Amino acid sequence: MTLDSLTPPFEPGTVWLAGAGPGDPGLLTIHTVNGLRRADAIVYDALVDKRVLELANPSATLDYAGKRGGKPSPSQSNISDRLIALARDGKRVLRLKGGDPFVFGRGGEEALALTEAGVRFRIIPGVSSGLAGIAVHGIPATTRDTNHAVVLATGHAADGEILEWARLARTGAPIVLYMAVAKMPAIVEGLVAGGMAPETTAVAVHAATMADEQVVETVLKDLPRLAADGTIRSPAVVAIGAIADFREKIVSHLITNRTPTDA
Repeated sequence: MTLDSLTPPFEPGTVWLAGAGPGDPGLLTIHTVNGLRRADAIVYDALVDKRVLELANPSATLDYAGKRGGKPSPSQSNISDRLIALARDGKRVLRLKGGDPFVFGRGGEEALALTEAGVRFRIIPGVSSGLAGIAVHGIPATTRDTNHAVVLATGHAADGEILEWARLARTGAPIVLYMAVAKMPAIVEGLVAGGMAPETTAVAVHAATMADEQVVETVLKDLPRLAADGTIRSPAVVAIGAIADFREKIVSHLITNRTPTDA
């Protein structure tokens, strides 16, 4: 048995919606690695590490489709149209997203667009950036002693976001934030309004598993200030609550690539 034999056929005229994990190429799945090697066209996001793209088929076209807050970027409809056009041209199309395509990755929207266009596709899950980013720094999503549930939330909230954050706080579950740095004042205001203590432990991880990774240990009330002064930078995942406290129990023996800062 070879690693290549573990992956299903990548048929011409189909799309793979694949996750690239949090950044470190070592955290790619075998299916995604083989997809990179077989694809004729790779449509990739801003958070896909360049080392991942170095694994691509040398003859594949690389099509950047990154969406970054506050910067010019293609619309979701344009990206979906591009996937459809490439597949109809008979290409093996790899749609490569940071993390997992179905966890705040708009993979669901693209799956619907492909279905409506009659294009066959395969979903290749990836290691979620939010969960992996905190795990490598000693923060589990759940433990039997701290929590039986965890909230995964994006900072890209709709209208009435303060009220929504207050509702999440009332669940009592720890919260893991994705794409939240720019919205930190409203998020913290809502969480405190919902009853979360201002001194609740928070840990932010910037560029998890990548060369410029940074870990900031703080408390809930200080998150807006640290985001405003650049101590916490995008892209970052932020763990808030009992799971962040757990890190202190194991961090003395935890091997990581970066030394955390206490802010």
